[in-house]
Amino acid sequence: MLQPYHPPPTTSREEFFKDGTDQLFREAIYTWILSVERLLKCRKAFARLAGLTSSQFVVLMGAATLQKTNGVTIKEIAEHIALASTHVTTEIGRLEGKGLLAKRKHHTDRRSVLVSLTRNGEKLIERVSPAVRETNDILFRDVTLKGLISAHVVAIRLVANSSDALSLLRKATVSTAKKARS
Repeated sequence: MLQPYHPPPTTSREEFFKDGTDQLFREAIYTWILSVERLLKCRKAFARLAGLTSSQFVVLMGAATLQKTNGVTIKEIAEHIALASTHVTTEIGRLEGKGLLAKRKHHTDRRSVLVSLTRNGEKLIERVSPAVRETNDILFRDVTLKGLISAHVVAIRLVANSSDALSLLRKATVSTAKKARS
């Protein structure tokens, strides 16, 4: 008769154990990954509705959200949507070519430009917003404000901790590669 196999724990955080295992912890991670994949699929669908790529859509929405009356800098958009400034700059150029965004010189910082939606960009946002709103209402049905804030806090912490975690993994990969060559 086979003995049941119990893999070693994937965390040493005792508070994440339930009934002596870290199964709940692993299930939570799998569910988060699935939820992020589904959110990205929704964003891709929003982009298709707008006739844009996912990156272009998020840059356009970022500009729409932040521009107020004076426009917004590329750096501000990049920080808001968590994409590299160089990537945002490229997408802004493409969106400008499509007549959806306009750039102008920053009035106080000569090294910077201000970005804002053109009237066509505003019309496009207004056209896709009902689908975005309805989708978000379904996605976040039964999620409370407290739950949303808690999830946001966890996500912020995961992003902040990810640099250290990825550094550890890079070192482990290098170490494993060296051992394999020996």
